[in-house]
Amino acid sequence: MKKFSLIRKDDLISNNFERLLKLELEKNAFIYDEENPEIVIAIGGDGTFLRAVDRYIDQVEKVGFLAIHTGTLGFFSEYSVDEYELLVEDLINKTPTTFQKRLLEIDVYREKVEKYYAVNEARVENIIHTQIMQVAINQQHFETFRGTGLCVSTQLGSTAYNRSLGGAVISNELELLQLTEITGIHHRLFRSLRVSMILGDDTKISFESSDFDQAFLGWDTHTIDLKGTSKIECYLSTRCIKFLRYRPNNYLAKLTHLF
Repeated sequence: MKKFSLIRKDDLISNNFERLLKLELEKNAFIYDEENPEIVIAIGGDGTFLRAVDRYIDQVEKVGFLAIHTGTLGFFSEYSVDEYELLVEDLINKTPTTFQKRLLEIDVYREKVEKYYAVNEARVENIIHTQIMQVAINQQHFETFRGTGLCVSTQLGSTAYNRSLGGAVISNELELLQLTEITGIHHRLFRSLRVSMILGDDTKISFESSDFDQAFLGWDTHTIDLKGTSKIECYLSTRCIKFLRYRPNNYLAKLTHLF
């Protein structure tokens, strides 16, 4: 017996898919358990998958995640909506392999340290005025940044917001961090690196400022204001997300198909 949970996008296709899948799995000795599942199935798009991870972040080491694509973008997805019968057959009859990726850990320094976890990225942005930040890498000062903000992405997040900023896509066999500017200011007085920087898996990136009051921190599907913050640190966590694989996954083919 396997315990499973379902997280879906709120649309007709995903609703119908969820209803059929739940009935079929329960008929085959699967147990629906929202509190302590072994398998979490996200039905929708990448946003739905990120919500599923967030829902089970406190027990992320104990569950395996599987994504079904019924939305507009399904980079995390293993199956599309028209592969229902194949999905059911694989879930019932196959033992999956697992593919793990480290989460991004984010520490926000206020009166006390607040900790958050992301699958894709963390971004510090200020759309009200120019944000000035002192950027350090492994506690060594790297640059003074002036602009809208900075994005720190994981390998998984390299194809998300990072890509729209002009950052590099990182192959999925690598475990790296990427630092990318969001509308930096560059002239003869103010300069920063301008291009994305690829960093090792043991790197800690920190942003400090005397004024984060109108800035916000965004990670995956969340945002918070940074009023009263003195420093933000980002690094790859020891905590991992576990993807379930029931068939071969061709990363290059997925890139070609989606982009």
